[in-house]
Order: sequence, then structure tokens, then C-alpha cells
Amino acid sequence: MSLPMALTMGDPAGVGPELTRKAWRALHQKDMPFFWIGDPTLLGEDIPVRCIEKPEQAIEYFPRALPVIPVQCPEPVQAGIPNSVNASAVIQSIEQAVRFVQEGESGAVVTNPIAKHVLSQAGFQHPGHTEFLAALCGVSGQEVMMLACSQLKVVLTTIHISLKDAIKALNQERIIEVAHLTAASLQRDFGLLRPRLAVAGLNPHAGENGLMGEEEQRIIAPAIEKLRQQGYDVVGPMPPDTMFSAAARPRYDAAICLYHDQGLIPVKTLDMAGGVNITLGLPIIRTSPDHGTAFDIATHPGEVGKADVSSLLAALATAHEMSQQRRKNDADLS
Repeated sequence: MSLPMALTMGDPAGVGPELTRKAWRALHQKDMPFFWIGDPTLLGEDIPVRCIEKPEQAIEYFPRALPVIPVQCPEPVQAGIPNSVNASAVIQSIEQAVRFVQEGESGAVVTNPIAKHVLSQAGFQHPGHTEFLAALCGVSGQEVMMLACSQLKVVLTTIHISLKDAIKALNQERIIEVAHLTAASLQRDFGLLRPRLAVAGLNPHAGENGLMGEEEQRIIAPAIEKLRQQGYDVVGPMPPDTMFSAAARPRYDAAICLYHDQGLIPVKTLDMAGGVNITLGLPIIRTSPDHGTAFDIATHPGEVGKADVSSLLAALATAHEMSQQRRKNDADLS
């Protein structure tokens, strides 16, 4: 039997509540149960809601109603107008979701979008979801972001830092560490026995043998050679302007990218609606839609919303599949 997934509230003034309603409508007749941790007043009356106390109850009620573990917002929510006073409820939702997975009551955490600047106004000390989840799991600094769609998986060696700082942070050790985590996840969570990795170059034409930059020769190529010596199937440094083409993508299972936009641009170009954010390096499974809070189109309960649920559905499906695969692999090893 599937363990239910824990879906967080996200920013209550964003599209999270609307997406949650739409996701339940799309999935409640399928074996992909989830429960929402949030304020029930945000859901309106257009779907049946059942407040529960424990995640295990979600399996029973999911086909008939959206299971909700209540977390009340301190102040009334106005759609499209974020309020830092409600940040405590947003954070509590995330903390509870992580705890349920850690305690074996839930199979994965799926996070609705948050607004980092709103949480920061309330004293939130983390750059984003990914870093906060790593801190909750006690593995700060080990978190790695993967962005995935049906056509491409990319993994980032640096996440929410400036391009200037990302270049300064580039080193062999980080590339090797990210490759290890990526290969391990592809094996444990995606069932790939021998993952194929491709490492992007940093400079135009991957440096053109040092003519357009020396990071490839000094840092990236030596890291790739060390990975090969360790038995990994790795190619690169690949020119970033061609490695995401339709002809190149079938030659690897995941691309290791060196800074935020190098990886996110191709994924969002290929599948903006269906992209999924996956956090590697955690002891739990975590996925998220590949978009933000969309305050500009957020609606009040009962109003017809414009938010596209495709990415959240993809995040839930990916989390479910990863959870099933991880449980299978762990059982086979025990």
C-alpha cells in the first residue's frame, strides 16, 4: 500500500490552495493519496474536505474528500496579497510535512510554492525551500537541486547564489560530490542501474581548449576524470549551447550544471508547465512544482482560477514514483 504524500500549504495568498483543490479533483480516484497541511478555510466549498489527525487516515478518506491536517493562519488571507504575519503557518506546514516523512507516516514531501521575501520579512533565515529542508533534516550543505521533466533531468552544483559567486565556488570536490549524489538518487529513486551523467562546461564552447576560459581544463575535466576512475559513466565538459539539444539529450540520464540558470533555462523551455523540482541529498523524498506563488493570478475560494495544475500533478506523480521505487530498492537490500 502506498504511503500518503504530505502536501504543504505554500504561501496562503498564492496559487497553492487553488492548485491543491485541482490536484485532488484530478487524482482522488487514483492510487496516489496525499493530504494537505494547511488552513481549511482557504479551500472553500467546491470540493469535500475532511480534517484528519494522522497521515494514515488520508488513505481512507482520499477517494471521497481532500484530507487536511489543519494549520491555521494567524490573520485572514487575501488572495494575491502576501502577509508576513502568516509566515509562521507556512513554516509550520513544512516542518510537519518533514516530520511525518521522517517518522515513516508519509512517503514524501511535496511543497507548494512559497515567497522567500515574505518569509524573510518574518525572520526566516534560509535562502529558500531547499536549504530549509536540508536544515530540518540535519544535512545542511549537502542539498542538491534537480529539475526534471519528461525530456530532461538537470542537477545544479550551486543554487541560490549570484553568478559571480557561483563561478568562485566552482571546484572539483563539489562537482564530484554532486555527481555521487545524482548517481545514487538515479539508482535508488529512479531504478537506473548504471546512470549516465553529462557535465556541462562553464565557458562558451566549453572553453575551446583554454581559448575562452580555463575552468574546463583546470577544474571540470579533472573532476570528470576522477569520477571515471571511480567507475562512473560520465561525459564532458560538454558545450552548454549544444548539450540540451534533441540529439544530445538521449545520450545521458542527467546533466550536471554549474549554476542556476544554466540548468533551469533548458528545463523550463522544454516543459514550463510540467517541470518538477526535486531535492537530492536529503534522507527524505521532496518534490515541488517548478514555478512560484503567482500572486497575480491567485483567487479566493469559490472563484474560478487560472492556475495551471500540471506542474503540481507532475510533482505528486514523481514523488509517488520515487517513494515506491525507494521502498522497493530498500526492501531488496534488506
